[in-house]
Amino acid sequence: MMGNNNRRLAAALLCAGFLGVLAAGETQATDVRGSSPTWVPAAGNATLQAALNEEEVRMRAQRANFGRFFANAYAHYPRIPRGTLEAIAYTQSRWDNLNPDARGANTGHQDMPRAWGLMGLYHGEGFADQVALAADLLQRPAGEVMTNPAVNVLAAAALLDRELPASPVEEIATIAGALERYAGFPAEQGSVLSYARASFAFDVLLALDRGVNDRGIVVPERAVRWELAFEPDMLVKLDAPFLRLDVQGDTIETAEYRVDPITEQLERKSAPAGGTSPSNSDGAIGVMSTDYAPAIWLASPNYSSRGGSAVREAVIHTTEGTYAGAISWLRNPASQASAHYVVRSSDGQITQLVRESDKAWHARSHNPYSLGIEHEAFVGNSSWYTAAMYNASSGIVRMFCARYAGITCSSAYKGASSSGHMVLDDSVDIKGHQHLSDNDHNDPGIYWNWARYYDLINPGSAGGTGTKIVDTFESTVGHFVTSPTYSGSTVGVATTSSAVRDCNIRKLGTCSLRVVLIDNAASSASWAVRLLSGSGTPGSNVQLARNGRVGFWAFAAGTGMQVGVGIDDSDGTERSVSRSLPANTWTYVEWSLSDAAQWSAWAGNSNGAITAGNVTLDAIWLYHANTAYTVNTYIDDVQIRY
Repeated sequence: MMGNNNRRLAAALLCAGFLGVLAAGETQATDVRGSSPTWVPAAGNATLQAALNEEEVRMRAQRANFGRFFANAYAHYPRIPRGTLEAIAYTQSRWDNLNPDARGANTGHQDMPRAWGLMGLYHGEGFADQVALAADLLQRPAGEVMTNPAVNVLAAAALLDRELPASPVEEIATIAGALERYAGFPAEQGSVLSYARASFAFDVLLALDRGVNDRGIVVPERAVRWELAFEPDMLVKLDAPFLRLDVQGDTIETAEYRVDPITEQLERKSAPAGGTSPSNSDGAIGVMSTDYAPAIWLASPNYSSRGGSAVREAVIHTTEGTYAGAISWLRNPASQASAHYVVRSSDGQITQLVRESDKAWHARSHNPYSLGIEHEAFVGNSSWYTAAMYNASSGIVRMFCARYAGITCSSAYKGASSSGHMVLDDSVDIKGHQHLSDNDHNDPGIYWNWARYYDLINPGSAGGTGTKIVDTFESTVGHFVTSPTYSGSTVGVATTSSAVRDCNIRKLGTCSLRVVLIDNAASSASWAVRLLSGSGTPGSNVQLARNGRVGFWAFAAGTGMQVGVGIDDSDGTERSVSRSLPANTWTYVEWSLSDAAQWSAWAGNSNGAITAGNVTLDAIWLYHANTAYTVNTYIDDVQIRY
């Protein structure tokens, strides 16, 4: 094995050689992004791109100070497992020091209880008064708890410490109960376990399970044993990853549950005995919605009759709060607010609260003829607007267009993003809350990409020709939100391997995805890395037409690297043949979805051919012979070409 000094020397030599090759290589390849830049910001989106660039500079500077606040809190409360506070801050604020009083319009959106500070603490208004309780515990003024980020983190630590068990925490999953009690939501009457509280605990643990390294946000990755956190039925409802398993090895199956080999999630084999079709009077948690199959059903009492009005409009909202908090609040009779669907930022999970045939209370005079979709987000922070959320939401809207004659997907708004109130004509069927005539809201706001959303709900809008860019990595990691070892199908590399956005090395634009593969010293297996897209969930990915060619630019800073892709087909997941990457140069690799010779069966009931009309990208595969060396590979502009 190479010593540290030799490693540093090799890295320095590689970097020097790499930079020279990169400069030369840029002149040798065609910029395919120029052929049909479906998702690259056009002139109408210049305002959005400028806002994203400004936000990144501002937020990185702010977030650079947060690490010492977390360290100080762990020093005061050493029983709290490391990483938990960072994960709570990610779940509640996406590492933004929330100050609702300074945000202006939209702070009272749907009268949602406001969250304060980096840790998103509640100050009553329908939820627990975490601010007052923490102020009492710390003997500090409530104002400091709300607005001083160092005190805010310490306050959250004091609140969580009260809920932890007396015995040392050996498995991170076992703090789920403490997180549920900490959440600040009222317990739901008649429910043994509050779904909203469980969802909050899940979101915190999911941030730890995946790890986060994005624009200054750092949550250390810690594998979660999900079976220790929740009962099986709740794991199914939460879409928990449950297990990282080798699909060619052992499988987990009982009389009631099985682990899906593709998504690696626990699922129920059949509906619970005695189950009934959901209705708005049914307060139980249903696994499936009868209106939209991918959604969980969880009824809100806040609805009324449409009075004979025909559905002709879809309204896009942001929650101005978390997914779990929104579900709790929109099911509270005191809120007098609801929506038909709520979409989770982290993975695109969907909860339906009101039947489509009924009127949800989300858009004032538009309620009788509209359908409302709430998205877990704050308008002032682009980190919430994930690829998984866009894809899940667009799937709902495509269903609206197919089901209701009054909603046409091609009539969706596709203009520039804006931060204020801008009324659109009634001829625009799909638009934001900020576009309605009788309100002063500004959601979904400046960071919502309307052009991208339009393309997602109109997948054939490019006319079947040109190029659709799926991931550019310009402002986020896009669909690649999990580490190289997140999938149990990955072998040979250590959990210290990473996949992060990198703006120093790229083929096109300003950034790429840097995949760092580190050998697992305990294994002699050749490396096979399933770098998941959309966390492995087909519904979290972009629909791709079968007549296209899927590909990406890749740069391997070393010899021996091969790449491939996995495609979720209607009958399972197919895996492509591999392509070799020459060292130290950008190479474009692609696979024809219609050529059966380029595919082999991999998981599910796959047959070695792409047979569905529309499919999704499951993963990028990276292969390398076992080596003690760390290998860097860069990926840019994942795309489909027609």
